[in-house]
Amino acid sequence: MKPTKTGMDTKAFKRSLNSSDLYHRKGFGHEAEVSGQMQSEYQSDLIQQIRENSYTLQQGDVTIRLAEAFGFCWGVERAVAMAYETRQHFPTERIWITNEIIHNPSVNQRLRQMQVGFIPVEAGIKDFGVVEQGDVVILPAFGASVQEMQLLNDKGCTIVDTTCPWVSKVWNTVEKHKKVSHTSIIHGKYNHEETIATSSFAGTYLIVLNLAEAQYVADYILQEGGSPEERLRQRDAFMAKFSRACSEGFDPDRDLQYVGIANQTTMLKGETEQIGKLFEHTMMRKYGPDQLNQHFLSFNTICDATQERQDAMFQLVDEKLDLMMVIGGYNSSNTTHLQEIAIERGIPSYHIDSADRILSGNRLEHKPLHRDLEIQENWLPAGAIVVGITSGASTPDKVVAQVIEQIFALKAAAQA
Repeated sequence: MKPTKTGMDTKAFKRSLNSSDLYHRKGFGHEAEVSGQMQSEYQSDLIQQIRENSYTLQQGDVTIRLAEAFGFCWGVERAVAMAYETRQHFPTERIWITNEIIHNPSVNQRLRQMQVGFIPVEAGIKDFGVVEQGDVVILPAFGASVQEMQLLNDKGCTIVDTTCPWVSKVWNTVEKHKKVSHTSIIHGKYNHEETIATSSFAGTYLIVLNLAEAQYVADYILQEGGSPEERLRQRDAFMAKFSRACSEGFDPDRDLQYVGIANQTTMLKGETEQIGKLFEHTMMRKYGPDQLNQHFLSFNTICDATQERQDAMFQLVDEKLDLMMVIGGYNSSNTTHLQEIAIERGIPSYHIDSADRILSGNRLEHKPLHRDLEIQENWLPAGAIVVGITSGASTPDKVVAQVIEQIFALKAAAQA
């Protein structure tokens, strides 16, 4: 027997929200003015020059090779523009944002300068007590949970929803799973804001970080036999492993009979596809080809922009590079995955969030994968070098340009 559908009626809530005069999913008619402001603050003539020169620029003995897709994606640019429009449309109202608008420190700092407040967080819990009736609240590009939206709606706030349409597409997918009582297996990071929001739209869900965790789940689905004690031990081990990554009351013996696949939009495209295929084959082995469609659902929820940036990175690391610079916020998932691609190819690679991390004396403050910030001495090699550069979907062109200019300046100073 299929498990009973769980979770709140999110579709009814969204219909109610969409009909409210206090809920906005579009800008406020200030597009032209905001466009000029954003161009001035975030775009770069140097980056445009490099684009027009086949994504290559040489100065002295430094050759820069820029990925052919990098930086601000459409969804990020849309979210930031809507935040700017909100400030112009509500010049005197108190404006809050439920999280970082995007994962870029300079963009978020700019919003603070525009008197946009950020909901305070204590021990991982957001304090919405600061928000009052009549305040304006912006939902960031990666969305907000149903519970947060309900709370703000109940408070009588004006809500400006900048959620990327690709994220909304994933929400629609998990709602389809919920409608037919399938468990949503979400490829993502359980504590990432986007995945938290996505899981709030799901009924029953399980979050897997990577292919290894997905394989663990697949093996559990396929296991047969064993004593009741052994089965209980395996179930306890499963629940311990995914205790923070599943819906309340999750039962792997009951809830893994019918599954659907979804993903955090910033995960590695290839890994999401592998996970989808893994569960398709698993359910086929478990229930037979004729029952596959009853037990397994899959929809394409991979973000085009994420895919383009990853494809461009794979293309770039096929070239002969002396080092790779990956520029983006340290809490940016899509930037981290770009870093992983360089590391897998064995290219010396440095993840920085701004040109300020390039220090005097040929020192660099960077974030190695899954580690804290550290200082790298003598990071820039002597002699002629080729430097690959990419940036995450939340990184303005101007930040990329500042890093390139710093590299040129360092090499010029070393030769002087």
